[in-house]
Amino acid sequence: MTMQLAGTPPRHAAWVLGGFLMLAASLSSAVTQEITAVFRPDPGNPMVNKFTNTTPQSGVCPGHIPARCEALGIFSIRTWDLTFKASGPLRINTADPGNLDPRQGVMFKLPSDWRRLDVVSDSGEQQTVEMRIAGIGNRADVTEPAHAFTSWDPSRWSRAPAPCQSVHATGNSRIALWFWMVPEGAGACAMRHLIEIPTLDYLMTEYAYELRTPNPLGMTTGRYRGSITYSVGPNQDFDFGDMMIPNDNQLTFNFTLEVEHVLKVDVPPGGHRIELVPQGGWQAWLQRNRRPERLFRDQTFNLSASGRFSMRLECEHTDGGENCSIYESSSGHAVPLNIAVTLPTGLIDDSGLPINRRRLVRGSAADTFLPGHYIDRKAGVLHFEVGSKDVEEMLTGINKTYRSNVTVIWESEV
Repeated sequence: MTMQLAGTPPRHAAWVLGGFLMLAASLSSAVTQEITAVFRPDPGNPMVNKFTNTTPQSGVCPGHIPARCEALGIFSIRTWDLTFKASGPLRINTADPGNLDPRQGVMFKLPSDWRRLDVVSDSGEQQTVEMRIAGIGNRADVTEPAHAFTSWDPSRWSRAPAPCQSVHATGNSRIALWFWMVPEGAGACAMRHLIEIPTLDYLMTEYAYELRTPNPLGMTTGRYRGSITYSVGPNQDFDFGDMMIPNDNQLTFNFTLEVEHVLKVDVPPGGHRIELVPQGGWQAWLQRNRRPERLFRDQTFNLSASGRFSMRLECEHTDGGENCSIYESSSGHAVPLNIAVTLPTGLIDDSGLPINRRRLVRGSAADTFLPGHYIDRKAGVLHFEVGSKDVEEMLTGINKTYRSNVTVIWESEV
């Protein structure tokens, strides 16, 4: 019997975070940031199955604390497109500390809770991404002489008010460059300054963000896009108090996620030609006329897979149903050929069950298989068998030779 094994070529799938420009009705444009990420299986780290953020970073993470940011799973962006200017002096009532109004001074309240957005592939498949803002900083400038403005000492910015956490601060009596971490679900972080700040500009904005991305192993190959928009200004998502007015009232993140799956099947040399034999060979039949209970062959193959796939058969000869058959040309006799597969550990079906001697059929595949982690050149087995009743028919009469071409197809879901 001649058997052909066919695997679909690798399908590219990538996740990029990118997308749609959302405009405020009162503005000609909104500040946007493209977020891109990709899943590409790594044979060197098959158990690491998550997206890699490919968005270029700037600011505190690459410049000051790369190891800490990597450990926390956060990324920083510095933008000069989002600025703030004080609408008047930042006043603090030092005569009556009990009446201090943090909204009239230096304060920051961020969307540090998780928010969900949908990303949709070109084929219409929908997945969910979660995002939160995990840090805030800027360049703060006093545009008038500070005089006796001792509270502008940059070291004050290195002591973040709770619940924010200090990270970095530097500068002089006119400028401060600083950054604070913002815990999940934090409220406002308000700095208590002891004198009035006459004028204040935030000439750039720096933020850190954290992502929760879908399981790429459950996604089909392709590009997924979506966006989320945050409001900016007093009592909005990015809220820097009542006095600091932004140059724009929206910040939009455009996401593009690329998923690049692998599906590859390697059959050992000679494995494309299958010979069905009894258990222990033909000696019992030839020497003692003992009829075999079955004819079979187990053929190993190596499989690499990172995404969903299915398996099905194409047959030169069939039994009229879902099975292939092997055919004897001189007599016109055919018998069903039972074909099953055992897949490597780590692959399951839609019910969560391992794949052990799972029957394969011709036509549309009934089962879909899903890796729990990237499977890299792990061994599976194709099982070919003719049962006892059919073997008896094959061995009746003159010598006969049964042949057939069978194609086993591994099909990536796209």
